[in-house]
Order: sequence, then C-alpha cells, then structure tokens
Amino acid sequence: MVAIKIGPYNLDSSVLLAPMAGTSDKPFRILCKSLGAGLTTSEMVVIQEHLLNTNKSRYRLNFEGELTPISIQIAGSEAKELAISAQKAVEFGADIIDINMGCPAKKVCNKAAGSALMQDEKLVKNILEAVVSSVDIPVTLKMRTGWSVDNKNAPTIAQIAQQAGIQMLSVHGRTKEDKYNGMAEYNTIKTVVNQVNIPVIANGDITNAKKAQQVLDYTQASGVMIGRATQGNPWIFSEINHYLKTGKISDPVPLEVKKTTILHHIQQIHSFYGDFLGLRLARKHILWYATHLDENHVQDFWKTINKITERKQQFNILKDYLSRL
Repeated sequence: MVAIKIGPYNLDSSVLLAPMAGTSDKPFRILCKSLGAGLTTSEMVVIQEHLLNTNKSRYRLNFEGELTPISIQIAGSEAKELAISAQKAVEFGADIIDINMGCPAKKVCNKAAGSALMQDEKLVKNILEAVVSSVDIPVTLKMRTGWSVDNKNAPTIAQIAQQAGIQMLSVHGRTKEDKYNGMAEYNTIKTVVNQVNIPVIANGDITNAKKAQQVLDYTQASGVMIGRATQGNPWIFSEINHYLKTGKISDPVPLEVKKTTILHHIQQIHSFYGDFLGLRLARKHILWYATHLDENHVQDFWKTINKITERKQQFNILKDYLSRL
C-alpha cells in the first residue's frame, strides 16, 4: 500500500475512521487511533457563533490530548459561512479540515448542506475554493457518488475538488437518494480514482479485512474508510491493517483483551460527558459491543442495561455481564 499523504502529514495506515454523527466522538476516535486507524475525523460540526456555547459544540470541539493530525469535519451550505467555519476550526486545533458533502440526513439536506450540495456544481466550486483559500492547512472532502442513481456526478466534482486544491477525497459508494439502503457500489469510486491525482478513499459496506482488500484492488483507491462496521468492533482497524500487510487473516483478538478495551472505553465516555450524558451515550456502545460478542442473549441484557439511571451501576452491570461471557 502507498502511504497516504495529506499536506505535511503521512498517515501510518490506509484504514481511516469515517466521521459519523453520534459515533466518532472523542472517546471513540482515541480508541480507534489506538487500534490502528490512520486518521480519525470528528463528528460533523456547524461552527456558528450562536451554537458555540451549546453542550453539543463544546463536546464536539474538544480535541485536548488527541494525537495529530486532528481532522475536523465542517458542514454548511454557503461558501462564506464554510470559510469562517474552517478558520474557527483551526482555532479549535484542526490540522486538517474535512468538508461534508456526504451526509444524506434530511435535517442536513433540507438546508442544502451535506450530499444535497452535489446538485449544484458551481456552488461546490465556490465552497471548495473559499475554504481552501481561507486556511493554511490541508482541506479534504467527503462526498457520495452523486445525488441520485441517474445523477452520479462524483467524477466531475472530484475534478473540481482537485482544481480547487482539495488534498484528499473520500467517496461513499451510494447516492444521496440511496441513503444507507441497498449495497454500496464501487464502479463510480473507480472512475473517480482515474479522474484525479490526489488520494481517493473508498467508503461504504467495508465490513471485514478481505472486503477491504477486494475494494482496494478493484477501485485502486489509496485507502478505505470504515463507518458503521466499527460500531461494537473497533478492532476491525488492526484486522484490516494486518491483512493488507501480510495477506493473512489475523488471529482473533482474545476475549479478555476485548473486555478490558470495552470497559476502558465506557469509562472514558462516562468521564468525558459526565454522569447524565455519559450514561445515556454509553448505552448504544454497550448495545453494539454486546451484539458483537453475544448476539443470542443481547435482548435480555439490553432490557436490563437500558433501565439503569446511574453510571456506576451501569458500569458494574456491564462488567458483570462481560465476566460471564
């Protein structure tokens, strides 16, 4: 694998964590980095004055103690607004700015942000040029294959992006219209790779090491970006890295090691968010971990853990559950 270079940064792995609202927060990014993610990107943030004092922004813009390069994903629908967001992101510690043109969520697309932007190529050009010229750090772009099955314009936008000075592209193999339905396709990603000279990262439905290798072989992308497959299974980074280096499936991660990692991650969530929010945000991670480790009994355990309203009790019940596996 060719090392991925973004500005002055050489990534030590070609397996990247996708920016996911509600998943790729600070505790999860630190965990994934420690398990071999070459780059982690923040949850999408809209950096506007009236939002900066909200709890959501405070948590999403806290990068203290994280390893560089720190990649912050910004969203918006106007060139000037995104340029200001980029400058503010630098103040919060960004080493790389990532622009969101990949989110298919209604509340984002209704504001003509996220993947809805792909419908207006002139606006895309204005946004990319404005953001690139507003900061002295590398800017990357996350997008989809297009806005509908009949309008897969990612190859055109890739060329616009390269000309604007974008230094890496991540392409999810679905359109805005697809949301997360159906299977991701990689033909369009392959076309994008052939259109540009900057690194292109393939994203969508990459769920194991062999699939990662197949997608890389087929698309000739510089790397892969893993999203939902990390939920409950952050060890996927080390598994894919091992396979890409050796061509062999790695030995399974020992269960005791997984248990220790899980407990540490939940402790980090509790300590980062505090009692009220920490308890609630830990629930989904606990469910994801339990589903991976013990699919047959997860419903009974979930009924118990979902009722707990005190974080120490939540931690102890999880610890007890894991000890019985």
